[in-house]
Amino acid sequence: MSTKTDNANKGPLSGIRIIDATHMLAGPYCTWLLASLGADVIKVERPNGGDYTRGVAPFKDDGSIYFNSVNRNKRSLTLNLKDEEGKAVLRKLLSTADVFVENNRAGAMERLGFGYETVREYNPGLVYAAISGFGQDGPYKHLPSFDVVAQAMSGMMSITGEEFGPPARVGISLGDIGSGLFTTVGVLAALVDKERNGGTGAFIDISMLDCQLAMMENAVARFLQVGDVPKRLGSRHALIAPFQAFPTADEPIAICVDTEEQWQRLCVAMDCAVWIDDPLLRDGPLRARNHAHLEPLMKTRLTEFGREHWLKTLQAADVPCSPINTVAEAIADPQVQHRGMIVEVPAHSGNRYVKHPLHMPYTEMVEEQPSPTLGEHSASVLEELGFSEEQILAYKARGVI
Repeated sequence: MSTKTDNANKGPLSGIRIIDATHMLAGPYCTWLLASLGADVIKVERPNGGDYTRGVAPFKDDGSIYFNSVNRNKRSLTLNLKDEEGKAVLRKLLSTADVFVENNRAGAMERLGFGYETVREYNPGLVYAAISGFGQDGPYKHLPSFDVVAQAMSGMMSITGEEFGPPARVGISLGDIGSGLFTTVGVLAALVDKERNGGTGAFIDISMLDCQLAMMENAVARFLQVGDVPKRLGSRHALIAPFQAFPTADEPIAICVDTEEQWQRLCVAMDCAVWIDDPLLRDGPLRARNHAHLEPLMKTRLTEFGREHWLKTLQAADVPCSPINTVAEAIADPQVQHRGMIVEVPAHSGNRYVKHPLHMPYTEMVEEQPSPTLGEHSASVLEELGFSEEQILAYKARGVI
């Protein structure tokens, strides 16, 4: 059964049709979010193999966990876009769509005949979002890119890692996920604008490199405004102290103190009120500047007791702090469980995933559906477009779908 049927009229994007010509992570992450909000997302895939991540291990029940995690709530249509009949089907499909999302290299869709200027001729109201490594223009527009390339080129890797260690990639695919999130914002903004301006569509050009720079916020601003070159600091914050991971007698914890009130409460709770009068620690900028003086004081005191003692003590004093959880510990955390952030898809299947984090209690939301098998909805989508059973069978026989 298609996700369109299962989730008809549910979610704030119910009634919005999105054609998803994306693969890997950046585009699929965007369209997964939009599908989770109720949009009818039709994923267009190659007849032989489909999205490249269908072949990425590890697998469960013959499906890629990587693929399944970001392609839930979608429908799969296989189309051979090197075939003129396949292109004709896509043109007909795009004429019915509100949004088109693709994440190929710049120029790839134009070569196939589906660039924005061409598509808008038969669907002027289409919101067209193109995600690529470097955007649709500039000297790098035709270069390939992956997450680590975007992290490295943006400067993000230069500020990630231990202070005297080598550059490090952030532990998640932030280059892909960041661009997926910005694309989602752009699509939603364009849909609102379309509603206001009488139905005119939009073109959204998203660069992974641009998105990484945008997410580096004050690191870039500090350099531009005062020439401060950000460096690797481990878990420490460049402007605030204490704001990092600290050892205890057993397991480490994170402590984040951003105001004078929090600092004074921390000093009292740790039975170290004398720190309040230390001339090297009397305000936030001084504490950040003199972190080499502060850290040994903190570590000496914190290692006298274990993690649970300090978490209980500091939380009672309203000091921001937390355990440094493993993934397993984070998933089992009572707050995570209470918020329902882990779901089984489908229900009672034992296949668990992270849920999207948008809690909208007064809106009927989508019931999570598993990712589609390759071409699972090809026939039903073509039927919706008016193709006969004979035409569909002929397309299958000729490898069009």
